[in-house]
Amino acid sequence: MRATRRVIPALLLLLGLIGLWELYVDLKGRDFSTAILPAPHQVASALYRDRGLLWSNFAVTAREVLLGILVAALLGALLSVAIHFSPTLRRAVYPLTVASQAVPVPILAPVLAFWLGFGLLPKLVVVALVSFFSVVVTTTAGLAAVDPDLLKLMRTFDASRLRTFRHIELPSALPGVFAGAKIAVAVSVIGAVLAEYMGSNSGLGYVILVSEPQLLVARAVAAVVILSLFAIALFALLGLVERLALPWVYRSPGAPAR
Repeated sequence: MRATRRVIPALLLLLGLIGLWELYVDLKGRDFSTAILPAPHQVASALYRDRGLLWSNFAVTAREVLLGILVAALLGALLSVAIHFSPTLRRAVYPLTVASQAVPVPILAPVLAFWLGFGLLPKLVVVALVSFFSVVVTTTAGLAAVDPDLLKLMRTFDASRLRTFRHIELPSALPGVFAGAKIAVAVSVIGAVLAEYMGSNSGLGYVILVSEPQLLVARAVAAVVILSLFAIALFALLGLVERLALPWVYRSPGAPAR
């Protein structure tokens, strides 16, 4: 019931925006809607009419995104742990990590395609590169935000550094890992599309790229709709996994532990 109350306002807002979109296109006329901005009913028609094409290319993009997020989460978490244990490594690596996000993807993607070919690998590199920074930042912040009293307690019990990390610091950092992964979901979809723009013969990014010059704008917008729904679904799935894996984060202060 509580989840329904959270979803209803978003659905009502979405329906209102779709209604305004439909009205705007109708007022502009048929020629405008076909060549420049398709109406929502035209996008829905393209979703059904081109479902085979869209589905086969969605499978390609989804694989790139899922594998890219997995690689980004693993590398980001490992790098966060490494720089947490080594201040020297943090001073050396962290600035380079920040600098990696300043590299424009439209410049990087063609270079990677030239080096690695037009298969999965260059797309995976692009998705992981644009995604892992959020995981590094949030996980590092989580590791650094441990309650000092808990660390003092572990030292009082003469706990080893590894034991303190496993029982205190790692659980504290897990919400940061999930927060970074949620941010990575959105940027990974953008990264996958840009990578497909720069060198690919499949994927929803490729569908958008080849549809627009042919004035198949409804098909291109349909591909964008699928990408948006995919990102929302991944975000919601991560939220569900987080609630199941970290129940103490969502437990109210006065609630008893189960």
